[in-house]
Amino acid sequence: MTLQTLLFFLVVIPVMFFGLLIALAVNLIDPSGDRFHRMAAWWGRFCARLMGISIEITGEKHYDPNANYLIVSNHAGMADIPLILGSIHLNMRFVAKEELGKIPVFGWVLKQAGYVLIKRGQNKEALKSLLKASEVLKSGRSVHIFPEGTRSETGEIKPFKRGAFMIAQKANAPILPVTIIGSNRITPKKSLRISKAKIQLIIGKPIETKEKNAQELQDITYTTITSAMKRHKTAA
Repeated sequence: MTLQTLLFFLVVIPVMFFGLLIALAVNLIDPSGDRFHRMAAWWGRFCARLMGISIEITGEKHYDPNANYLIVSNHAGMADIPLILGSIHLNMRFVAKEELGKIPVFGWVLKQAGYVLIKRGQNKEALKSLLKASEVLKSGRSVHIFPEGTRSETGEIKPFKRGAFMIAQKANAPILPVTIIGSNRITPKKSLRISKAKIQLIIGKPIETKEKNAQELQDITYTTITSAMKRHKTAA
């Protein structure tokens, strides 16, 4: 067992639990979820420092912290969410699977804070729940989604699903492409072993949605994210 694994269970989990209890009260005071987001962003930075995770960010100049975007990234590891929360300075909500909303305390806080909990599948109910994210974007907040639908075991990028890009099209919001490199080394899939790692977040230029359909947006975003990863591998 690594030191990072011990710290996760002895420090990160208790801090998260007590933070969620505080967040229940905070969300009652501020039902917009904005204060909870600031708490979550602090938690993301706290986790990275405690676990010895080094984060190199490129492309921060590509986004306006006062604007809102559909943030689209590949899903390389379990640590992706706290890394994104702590590193990208946008008032964001995450798209998450519906099952997380059923977890006591944790799920209640996500619902209160305006996170978008979606049904799995390709039916109308699944699409309807996904398109709720467009309402969050229209409210002036950013939304983050993993268009692969699940995290990669190897760090390689899987095919994207079109639903994410229907959100951007419906809300007429620009897409902020983010490439995550190296987070698969922190915690391998189906393992609780946690290790230190150096992570790269490559933030691309926003992709405008005007006069583009969902398929075109999907193709452009996929090319942008995969190209950034290929450039990194070539440079390395």
